[in-house]
Amino acid sequence: MTLGAVQPVDRLLAPFREFARTSASGGLLLIVAALVAVVWANSPFADTYADIWATNLSLSVGPLTLSDSVQHWINDGLMAIFFLVIGLEIKREALVGELRSRRKAILPAAAAAGGAIVPAAIFLLITGGGAASRGWGIPMATDIAFTLGVLALLGRRAPLGLRVFVTALAIVDDLLAVLVIALFYTADLSLPALGAAGAILVMLIAANRFGVRRPLVYAGLGIALWFAISESGIHATVAGVLLALTIPATTKLDSDAYVTRARQHIDDFEGRTVGGEDASTEKHHAALWELEEATERAQAPMLRIEHALHPWVSFLIVPLFALANAGVRLETDLASALRDPIVVAVILGLVVGKQLGITLGALVAVRSGATSLPAGVGWRHVYGAAWLGGIGFTMSLFIGGLAYGEGGAELGLAKIGILVASLIAAIGGVAVLRSAKPPAAPVAAEHEAR
Repeated sequence: MTLGAVQPVDRLLAPFREFARTSASGGLLLIVAALVAVVWANSPFADTYADIWATNLSLSVGPLTLSDSVQHWINDGLMAIFFLVIGLEIKREALVGELRSRRKAILPAAAAAGGAIVPAAIFLLITGGGAASRGWGIPMATDIAFTLGVLALLGRRAPLGLRVFVTALAIVDDLLAVLVIALFYTADLSLPALGAAGAILVMLIAANRFGVRRPLVYAGLGIALWFAISESGIHATVAGVLLALTIPATTKLDSDAYVTRARQHIDDFEGRTVGGEDASTEKHHAALWELEEATERAQAPMLRIEHALHPWVSFLIVPLFALANAGVRLETDLASALRDPIVVAVILGLVVGKQLGITLGALVAVRSGATSLPAGVGWRHVYGAAWLGGIGFTMSLFIGGLAYGEGGAELGLAKIGILVASLIAAIGGVAVLRSAKPPAAPVAAEHEAR
């Protein structure tokens, strides 16, 4: 084997590694944004924190006018893009990723199901009935960006198989969260708006079936779908997931024509040099630009849109959401707050419930013979991942806002529980995974084989 040659497995894993790097970096930025929010909300400038997010903004499109706070626009508008990316990730995993193979999909699906049911049951058991129990969906969530950010800090202590498992687990977890939001955190329905949303969704499906591949078409119809769902009573972010499911995952490509065009651009690029020196920098760059354009047009719209949006979601939208929502005031007696049933239910649901649910779900799936652990991943890795599953953060804050409404005392208590639980889960997960045996280095094994 030639040293440095690109192997087929490297080409297959390259998109996932790029995704993990972006998510991990975004997770670290998310941590910083959350810390800034908490410090800001408890500083002498706390009033400015509340005032900025409460500032009213209006948006008019034809006869429709929407007016709400900056925080609401972030939570309902920008987060719809976050859910669009989640929907695209779910679709990609189902078509070409870990969820494509039934045997491989069983492990993260079983772990995610256990990691959703057990925490919700613990929350309901502690809070009982009444208004507090509306937050039962809070401990069901796992924050993929935050979790991958923690895994990135572990280096080789977190093998690639574990990162793939955690990513698939979090994606299934997000799918369950979307279903919970759509089914259980929905206001009174407006049938006319719901009918309009259904008609737009049919148009999106028809565009896919008739071979429309221009992203702008789906962007325009997607905005209309968001407006309709926003007015229907279903949470507007659900529009992002529905839009993702209609975006084409394939492209109509004449392979021979693409190869001919790409080779022509490469020849033009080579022809712009004389004796190794640039003959025309402008034309040199033009050849590269045209090759990039041709390659981009050859990609499926689903991949193009996900690739374009993912950095914006990781480095702007999710950190901005954390900045706007994680700022809980700690001016009350913290020791007393930590004994409140909502806080206790959130902490035990995320920390204990996730450990039990994810580990037991995976154990049952593997012991039944329906699936197996990924290569290089042992049960200590799975248990560490179960700890990290308790980092609910982004999705937990989001569901908490839907459950209790903005500005209520219950939401403030839920935020305290989410922040404390996420911190405990992160520390516990790191401690468990640091004690796990790192996988053998493939390069060393290869040299020994020689």
